Amino acid sequence: MIAYLDCFSGASGDMILAALIDAGADLAAVETQLTALGIPFELTFTTVHRCGLRACKVDISAPDGTWTVMRTYADGLRLVQGADLDPEVAARAASILGRLARAEATVHGVQVGEVRFHELDGVDTIVDVVGSAAAFASLGAGTVVASPVATGTGVVPSRHGPLPLPAPAVLELLGGASLYGRTVEAELITPTGAAILAEYAESFGKMPSMTVSSVGYGAGTRELEIPNVLRVVLGEPSADTAVEPAEGVEDRMVEATVDDMNPELYPFVLERLTAAGATDAWIVPVIGKSGRPAQVIQVLAPPHAEEAVRDTLIAETSTIGVRVSSVRRWMLPRRWLDVQVGGVPVRVKVAFRDDVVVNVAPEYADCAGAARALGMPLKEVYRAALAEAAGLL
Repeated sequence: MIAYLDCFSGASGDMILAALIDAGADLAAVETQLTALGIPFELTFTTVHRCGLRACKVDISAPDGTWTVMRTYADGLRLVQGADLDPEVAARAASILGRLARAEATVHGVQVGEVRFHELDGVDTIVDVVGSAAAFASLGAGTVVASPVATGTGVVPSRHGPLPLPAPAVLELLGGASLYGRTVEAELITPTGAAILAEYAESFGKMPSMTVSSVGYGAGTRELEIPNVLRVVLGEPSADTAVEPAEGVEDRMVEATVDDMNPELYPFVLERLTAAGATDAWIVPVIGKSGRPAQVIQVLAPPHAEEAVRDTLIAETSTIGVRVSSVRRWMLPRRWLDVQVGGVPVRVKVAFRDDVVVNVAPEYADCAGAARALGMPLKEVYRAALAEAAGLL
């Protein structure tokens, strides 16, 4: 499934959460994850109108005296890591908080451990972050794309004094993304919204070709001269439309060599690197300069995820340094075919060069699921899927 976030009026944490729920995310699953945080709050969803558009609005309230729960990045991590959250939700939420902390540290010229969340210290921020992570997980979107992000003009008050819009932390978080200014004197894109977009969006641009299955609208608080909503469009990739090649995409290669680490940790490291925004990650065995066997952990990441990937390598491995270089990634145009094996749907990826098919590959996860459901050997499912795809090419 594809999730397209249409940020024509910016985005905030509550707008993202409301739009995902409105588009069909499992509210019960989201509330289960939020309840696991163990903090008192009440979540209310209502229907509102913004410039004539119906939208879902989320309101978060907390008892007096419990509103501030996350004064520092460490407080946020303790909340997330101490809760009985699903591993994917916990990893994503921790990564989003890390993005926020690193952006604030850069803007204010302090170490990450010295960051005080000030405007982000309330129950609403942690609920927006964990709730959005749980909503994305419930939707199971394999691809998340965002439109160019609209920003407002003017200044916004803060405990540091007035700050220009877009907020400095937003520009740090969305470095490498496509932004454009609207002549609206309001904060359209907030740091929390920017951190969630940076975490999930694989690219920022036009809507991918897809068959739309649902649309959700998440409302902002204020009435503006434009509809103050975030639109989320969900759908399946169009089977008859090839993805355009992304020639000359600038990525980062982040790598570290380790020779003293328990190999049982490597699968978890790769999982965390993916959660930090890596496009791909792998491990290559080598012989080090001392003659000892070693492993080179190599990570391909978009520019905006470089810092998060680097920090994850340092936190999760025994390395004391990383190497970063710029690389260019070229991809063949491809499209998906939907076939059936024993009545079970399986996606098949087809790659082209000059309109000539050069590769046909069934999706592993779909084939494995079909093999379990049908009690068939996996290799037989692969053969059947390829045969079905051949009849459609």
